[in-house]
Amino acid sequence: MAAAIDGVLPATLQEFVKKSKVLVVGAGGIGCEVLKNLVLSGFTEIEIIDLDTIDLSNLNRQFLFHREHVGKSKARVARESALSFNPDAKITAYHDSVTSTDYGVNFFKKFDVVLSALDNRAARNHVNRMCLNADVPLIESGTSGYNGQVELIKRGLTQCYECTPKEKQRTFPGCTIRNTPSEPIHCIVWAKHLFNQLFGESVEDEDISPDAADPEALEATEGKDKAAEDDKEKNNDKEKNDKEKDNEKDSSNSNGNVVRINTRQWAKDCNYDADKLFNKFFNEDINYLLRMSNLWKSRKAPVPVQWDTLLPGGASSDATELARQHHKVWTVEECAHVFANALKELSAAFLKLEGSDTLVWDKDDQPAMDFVAACANVRSHIFDIERKSRFEIKSMAGNIIPAIATTNAITAGISVIRVFSVLQARWEQCKAVYARLRLNGRNQILVADAFFPPPNPNCYVCASDPAITLRIDTKRVQIKAFRDEVLIKTLNMVNPDLTVESTGSILISSEDGETECNEEKLLSEMNIVDGVILKCDDFFQNYELSIIIAHFDAEREDVLFEVIADKNQLQPKEEAKIPEPVVTEPSTRKRAANGTDATADDGPSTSKRSRPTEIKDDDDDEDCVVVEDEDDDFEEVVSAATDKLTVESPQKLVTKRKPSTISDVDEEITEILDSSDEELAGPTKCKRTKLEEPQPATSGVEVINID
Repeated sequence: MAAAIDGVLPATLQEFVKKSKVLVVGAGGIGCEVLKNLVLSGFTEIEIIDLDTIDLSNLNRQFLFHREHVGKSKARVARESALSFNPDAKITAYHDSVTSTDYGVNFFKKFDVVLSALDNRAARNHVNRMCLNADVPLIESGTSGYNGQVELIKRGLTQCYECTPKEKQRTFPGCTIRNTPSEPIHCIVWAKHLFNQLFGESVEDEDISPDAADPEALEATEGKDKAAEDDKEKNNDKEKNDKEKDNEKDSSNSNGNVVRINTRQWAKDCNYDADKLFNKFFNEDINYLLRMSNLWKSRKAPVPVQWDTLLPGGASSDATELARQHHKVWTVEECAHVFANALKELSAAFLKLEGSDTLVWDKDDQPAMDFVAACANVRSHIFDIERKSRFEIKSMAGNIIPAIATTNAITAGISVIRVFSVLQARWEQCKAVYARLRLNGRNQILVADAFFPPPNPNCYVCASDPAITLRIDTKRVQIKAFRDEVLIKTLNMVNPDLTVESTGSILISSEDGETECNEEKLLSEMNIVDGVILKCDDFFQNYELSIIIAHFDAEREDVLFEVIADKNQLQPKEEAKIPEPVVTEPSTRKRAANGTDATADDGPSTSKRSRPTEIKDDDDDEDCVVVEDEDDDFEEVVSAATDKLTVESPQKLVTKRKPSTISDVDEEITEILDSSDEELAGPTKCKRTKLEEPQPATSGVEVINID
C-alpha cells in the first residue's frame, strides 16, 4: 500500500492517510473504484454504505463484483473484495440506506472526509445536509456517459449541492397519458403505470383507464342537440342492464348505483387471464375512448386490437427466446405473446407475496421489462405511433445514460487525489475538476475550475436563515399530501415537524399519531392561506426552514405546488415574461454543485387528481456537470505598462452567440442535467461561463499536484 512505503507520499500526508477515517456513500460504478483506490493508497479506516444489491448488468463496470455475487449486498461484497488488496485494512460495510435515522449528524462527525458516489438526487441532498451540519468536507462525484465531475463541498467555503436549483423532472399531463398519446414515451409511461396498477404500489394519479373528465372530451357533450339527448335516454335502460350483468368487474350497492372494483382486484378475479386483460386494455378501453368523439376531430383515431384476431390459436407457451431479441422491433402479434408470458411470470411472483407487499418495477427485471415493452408497443400500434425495440424502451423507461467504466475510474481517481488535499487543508487545490470526452484547445482532457463558487446567499439549505416561497393551491392540497409530497419528496426531509409561525399551532408532528387528525384536512381549512409563514424543523437532519405560502388557484392540469427559493421569481402566471437573450459578462458565474369482461358502457372511473405524470428516476448512473471549451466572445483591450505605448483591439461588436459557430479554445462550464432529470428529447440546456486566459500551447495536460 502506498502509505505503507516511505517515500511514495510526503511524510505529512503519509501520516494523515494512516490515521484518517473515511466514509464512502455508494458502492456502485464510482464507489467500487473509490474503495479500491482508498485501500491501495493506504487508508485503513474505511466505512462504506449502500442499500442496493448486485445485478447482472452491474458486472460490466463494477469490477469488485463477479457473477457469483449477483443478488448479494453491494457494500458487503465490495468490502470482501477490497480486503483482498490489503487484509490489514479495517473496512466496515452497511447494507442500509444512508437516509435511515441510524446515520444522523453524529455518525457523520466521526469521519475526516466523506466521499459521495450516489446515483439519485434525494440521497445526495441528504448527504449534503448531513455533511454541512457535521462540518465534514464532502467530495461529490458523478459521471454521465463519457463526462465526469469531482468537486468539494465545504461549509462556508463552497456552494453546497443544493445551492443551485436543479432542473425539474419532465412531466406529462395525465389526460395525455390516458387518452391521447402522441409519442413513444407516452405509451411507455402508460405501460409502467399499468404494471403498478396490477402488481406494484398503486397511485391514484397513475390510473390507466380513459379519462372521462378530460376537458377536451367534455366539450363534445356540451353542444349536443335534443335528438342526441333523447337517444341517450333511450339507451339508459340497456346500459343499466349491461352494468348489472357485469358482476365480476362491478357490483351494486343498496341504492342501485354501480360500485367500481379496482383494476388489480378485477385482474385477480380473472385469474390474470391474458385474453381478458388484453381485450380490456387494448380493445374495450380504446372503444370507450372512440366515443369521446371530440378528441378525434383533429387527431387520427386509435384502432382497437382484439386478442382472438391477433392470436387465434392462443399465446405461445414459450416466448422466452423472443423476449431475448432486445434489438428487434417486435410485431404486434409478438408483443401479445410476450405480454402473455410476462403476465404469467409476474402474477405468479405477485401471488407469492404476503400481506400488502407489492412488486417493484425494475428495468433489469426480465419479466417486468418484457411486460412494459410489450404493452407500450401494442398501445403505440393502436395510436399509430412508432414502435421501439426492447432495448430502446429500456433506455427510455429508465431514463438511462450508459455508464462508462473508464469514466468511473478517472472520476474515482480524482476523488481520492482531492482527499489528499482535503486532509492537508490545501483548499486551493480542491477546485472542481471535469473530465470530458475530447481534448480541448490545450490538449486537456481534465479541466479544473478557476475558483470556488461562493455559497448562494439565497440557498434554502446552507444560508444563515433558509427560507423558500411555496406557490400552492391551499384549497386542494391536504396536510398529508403537504407532508409527503412537499416536505419529504420535494424538500428531502426525513421526519419533519411543521408549525404556524404566528400562532405556534402544530400542523405536522414527527411523533406517531400526534397530528393524525389533521391529515385529511385541506390547508385552507387549517387557515393556511396566502401570506402565512410556516416553520419546518427536521430534528434528524438538524435542519430548519421557513416556508412562505403564496396561494394560487391551479387549473385542472397544473401542478398543485411549486417551490421558489428566490422570492423575486414569484410573479403572476399571466405577467411572466420570457427574458431576452443577453451576452454574459465574464465575471458572472452560475454552476451546479453538482372473471368476465367488463362492458364497454361501464366507462372508467373519473376520480383522479390532475397532477401531471412524472418520469421517475430509475437509472443507476451518477449525476454529472461537465466542462466544454469554447472561444472568447470578444478580444480584450490590452494596455501596456508604459504611458507611451497603448495597444487596443478593434471596436467590440455585441453579437448573439450561435451554437453552430462555437470553436474550442478557452474553457467554459456547461451544466449538464442529472441523469435522473435529463429530458429524453430536445437539446441539452446549459449555462456557460468563461474561465481564465489560455496558457501557451506548451502547457499540455494539467498536472494535479498531490503535495
